[in-house]
Amino acid sequence: MRAVADWGEFALAFALFLLTHALPARPKARAAFVAALGAPLYVTLYSAVSLALLYWLIGATARAPYVELWGFARWQMLVPQLAMLVACALAALAIGRPNPLSFGGARNAAFDPARPGIVGLTRHPILAALALWAGAHLVPNGDLAHVVLFGLFLAMALIGMRALDARQRRAMGAEAWARAAAARLRPSEFLTAATAARLAAGLAVYALLVLTHRWFAGVAAMG
Repeated sequence: MRAVADWGEFALAFALFLLTHALPARPKARAAFVAALGAPLYVTLYSAVSLALLYWLIGATARAPYVELWGFARWQMLVPQLAMLVACALAALAIGRPNPLSFGGARNAAFDPARPGIVGLTRHPILAALALWAGAHLVPNGDLAHVVLFGLFLAMALIGMRALDARQRRAMGAEAWARAAAARLRPSEFLTAATAARLAAGLAVYALLVLTHRWFAGVAAMG
């Protein structure tokens, strides 16, 4: 019973985090929340709750019983340090940009297959960033609780890509989806002030994560 109790906080935090993300993923439930609260308030509350639960979940993972699956070596820290640079860049290039193929985009009707931006590199840049975050953090965190945490996030990101492909293909129609999905990133699209500003913002977020990592994760990102 003591062993079960020791895992209780981790299990509860994980269950609540998954529940609060599973319900809004259902179109009818999301529509009901938006109708009751209004879109701006819904997005604000959902973001705040998600961040609070993620912070709790990270702490609960650190406090869970330590069961080693593989040992730690200092070189392993290089994997998330480098991968998170790419993840922050992906997110910065994707958020608020048109992307009818995934989520996280805006003004999707304005999507131009001739100038797809980051969508021409990956249809799901936000999920790709999530997969990079989770997969890279698996390497230096070889205990059971962290493997469960990051492993499930990685699985959710990869499965989510396939699920979104199927859903958007149905919603857009096979021909329109294929035309948008066939778009390819042109190098010239990186040579713009807007892209440079987004990459600078991504670098700033990366620096902020490095500086605050000890505070929210309990370990220095560059330690």
